[in-house]
Amino acid sequence: MSVRLSAAICGATILFVSSSLTMAQSEIRAVHLDTTDRSAYGASIVGAASMYNPYRPGYREGGLSTATGERYNQNAWAAAIQTALREKFGGVRSSSKSSYALVEGAHKKAIVKINDVGPLKPGRIIDFDEQTMRYFDPSLARGVIQNVRVTPLPGGDWTPGPIAQR
Repeated sequence: MSVRLSAAICGATILFVSSSLTMAQSEIRAVHLDTTDRSAYGASIVGAASMYNPYRPGYREGGLSTATGERYNQNAWAAAIQTALREKFGGVRSSSKSSYALVEGAHKKAIVKINDVGPLKPGRIIDFDEQTMRYFDPSLARGVIQNVRVTPLPGGDWTPGPIAQR
């Protein structure tokens, strides 16, 4: 009986610590973004965002490989930027490192990895993977999110995912 109780307490402690660490990382990321001058990153781009998923019917353009050589992952918090914006995001070419961007829209913020480029439809500046689109549009009903602000982030030490809102 005492072994089961000890195991339950240990499991609860591990769960509490891991959820606390996740929340702390999210808060640190939010503080880091709030206290840093965004003008140092580069000018923001505002336009429409859409979704790309080669595994879903109807998404016929492109393929399973991204511009950086990674395989498309619908759960990676990643995106493709408009081909004309390639240089603004560090090149995004085969065997190059991914770059990162702060994306703001629909009253939400997230850091996404820019690992692909594409000739997106006019007015669209970014194509999200499915995970990222579901964050901004949970039902995927809109299809396109208007007035999304995309700001290139310096360096490669960012953790993709949602930013805690205050």
